[in-house]
Amino acid sequence: MVISFRFIAVVIATVFLQQALAAKHTVGGSQGWDESTDFDTWASAQTFKVGDELEFKYSSLHSVAELPSESAFKKCDIGVASNSLTGGDNKVKLTKAGTRYFACGTSGHCEQGMKVKITTVAADASPSPASPTDGSATPAAPDASPSPPTGGSTTPAATTQSTSAAAPRHRLLRVVAFVAFVAIFV
Repeated sequence: MVISFRFIAVVIATVFLQQALAAKHTVGGSQGWDESTDFDTWASAQTFKVGDELEFKYSSLHSVAELPSESAFKKCDIGVASNSLTGGDNKVKLTKAGTRYFACGTSGHCEQGMKVKITTVAADASPSPASPTDGSATPAAPDASPSPPTGGSTTPAATTQSTSAAAPRHRLLRVVAFVAFVAIFV
């Protein structure tokens, strides 16, 4: 009975630990998913890890289309979208390492730069140097970012709570580790 209790405690601690380490990224920062946001700059200032969540917040003038390839992303080929989201507040879980492509499904918006390329790394990967905690943005390498937006005005977006939430996540991590330790050795 003691062994099964310890096993359950370890499983529960592991689940809480994974949740504690996951970050929520509001796409576009405080401006959200709109035409005036510079999504290249915003994305380059983030580190996306497996288990994190993207949150798209937008008005009824917009939608979110997930595109299946970089080619479709560059061409803004919304017609081949693998997933379409509407409603103004959508969450997308990043379940595996790799690159995903999102664009606004409203006619002409993708061509004006309302699209974002999200590269997700393994959850145990250390943050890249392009993840500042002071709110400044560091551009990605030219070969790693999509083509710049054409037309329309662009405004750099603020860094989201994913970087500012690091301290509370570390405190929660310590609490979970302590509880797991007590459950295993008591």
